[in-house]
Amino acid sequence: MAFQPFSFAFKLIVGLALSFSLSAQHQPIASGVYVWKDLPVSKKASVEQRQILEGTTPAFKHLKVHATTLKPHQAPHPSHKHSDEELVIVKEGELTVTIEGKTETLETGSIALIMPGDEHGFENKTNGPVTYYIMRYEAVEGVDLERGKKAGGSFVVHWNQVEFKPHDKGGRRNFFDRATAHAKRFEMHVTTLNEGLMSHPPHTHKAAEILLLTHQQAEESIDGKWLSSDVGDIIFLQSNVPHALRNTS
Repeated sequence: MAFQPFSFAFKLIVGLALSFSLSAQHQPIASGVYVWKDLPVSKKASVEQRQILEGTTPAFKHLKVHATTLKPHQAPHPSHKHSDEELVIVKEGELTVTIEGKTETLETGSIALIMPGDEHGFENKTNGPVTYYIMRYEAVEGVDLERGKKAGGSFVVHWNQVEFKPHDKGGRRNFFDRATAHAKRFEMHVTTLNEGLMSHPPHTHKAAEILLLTHQQAEESIDGKWLSSDVGDIIFLQSNVPHALRNTS
C-alpha cells in the first residue's frame, strides 16, 4: 500500500479592516514555505524553540508561529494568561495542557485553542520529548470576548476523536469551524491527499491560510511558482495569493 501524506490546513477568516497602520516591527508576512530543518534553534535548560514566522495579515495586526520542544518532566513556564488567542498543535509526543483548571493530555495531532484571559499552562509528563506548534494572533478589529464565550470558549480536540471522511482524492478530518474572540470565523481541517494528485486548481480567497505538512512530501504553488515542502514545514499564504497543493511522494 502506498503511503499517503497528511497536511493540517488552517483557514482564518476575519472581517477585513479597510485600513490599518503597520509598525516597524510587524510587517506583512511573506507567502512561502518555512522549512523546518532551516529554522534557527534557541536552546535553554528544559526547552528548544524555533521561531517560524511573525507579522501581519489584512485581518491580524499581529500573527506569530513558533515551535517548542520540551524535555521530559518539564514545563516551559508557569501558568499564565494574555490578551491574544493561542492555538496549540502537538507535532510529536504527548503534551499535558491545563486551561482554567481543567487538565487534558494531548497526543500527536491533537490541538488546543485558548481564548484571551483564560489561564493556561503546559507540561511534559512523559519520559520522552514533546514538540508542539504555537500560533498566537490579534485581530485588527480588536477582541470580542463575548463572541468567543458564546461560541464555546477555550477547547481541545483529540486526533483520535475526529472522524475521517473519505473522498475521491483521499479524505478529510474536520477539526472545528467557529467564531472566536479574535476571529469572526476560524476553520481548521486535516486533508489526506492521495499520491500524485493536486488538491485543486490554483485559486485565491480573502482568508490567510496556513498549511502544516505532517507526512510525506508535497509541492505548493504560490503565485505561479512551485515550492517543495517536507514534514514539519509551514506553508503560509497571504490573503488573495494564488495557490494550489500537490502530493509529490
